[in-house]
Amino acid sequence: MSKTPASSDSKSSPDPQSNNVPFGILLMIGATVVFALQDGISRHLAGTYNTYMVVMVRYWFFAAFVVFLAMRAPGGIRATARSSQLGLQIFRGVLLVGEICVAVYGFTVLGLVESQAVFICYPLLVAALSGPLLGESVGWRRWSAIAVGLIGVLVILQPGFGVFNPLAVIPLISALMFAVYGLLSRYAARLDTTATSFFWTGIAGMVLMTMVGVWFWEPMLQSDWIWMGLLCVSGVTGHWLLIKCYEVAEASAVQPFAYFHLIWAAMLGVAVFGEIIRLNVATGAAIIIGAGLFTLWRESRKARA
Repeated sequence: MSKTPASSDSKSSPDPQSNNVPFGILLMIGATVVFALQDGISRHLAGTYNTYMVVMVRYWFFAAFVVFLAMRAPGGIRATARSSQLGLQIFRGVLLVGEICVAVYGFTVLGLVESQAVFICYPLLVAALSGPLLGESVGWRRWSAIAVGLIGVLVILQPGFGVFNPLAVIPLISALMFAVYGLLSRYAARLDTTATSFFWTGIAGMVLMTMVGVWFWEPMLQSDWIWMGLLCVSGVTGHWLLIKCYEVAEASAVQPFAYFHLIWAAMLGVAVFGEIIRLNVATGAAIIIGAGLFTLWRESRKARA
């Protein structure tokens, strides 16, 4: 997946006695490396085969992973799957898998660098939407950071210039979908456990993609099946690293390091796919990251207060 799909599902408050921030940072950086590699493999496969088929096979493996975790949990699959808000859980899963399809398509038409540069604005979208969707208080400082981040997006998209590419809006749509998914995950956590949300993320996505993807099946070269296997394994590995990260360290301490995802993706795009980092993309991404880090810092201070 283009980003950390289970990030909103897997966050949990660690035991204060086991808050190992240095180890958590290493796990977060490791997760960003794995997810960047996953993005690169997704771009390669979706550039050759249908996006729906690629995402479908990936979700088969993801669903098998969540079922495996549910079987090992107390009470088994029945206890893990039990939810009083099943409709919301299914909608979350459907929204995420739709976002992944949009993101992977964006990789094929824009490349990793520009797609990720725009997508990293999603924490700011979460901050902006947390008020109307969850009723959370959004102060002037957060709105200021959101406005600055929007300026960064505009610097990347360059609206009003002759070089503006309408396809550049694709990762912005992906970021908006992922932001709504994250907020719905936060809302679902009021009644359901992390394990339940994670389970339905995989199952709902797998069912939908199977219903869609089977109609777009294409024969795949044997060598590309190896890449597909690596894509599936990297997805599970990334989820595991992220889950472990939030188990051993506070989210506010490790979340800023999630921006390393953009760095690795950019390096991969330049080195493997021959992409070019344009000045406006680098400038806009720096503005967005700065605004995002300020928002995280403010939330961390409010949480301590």
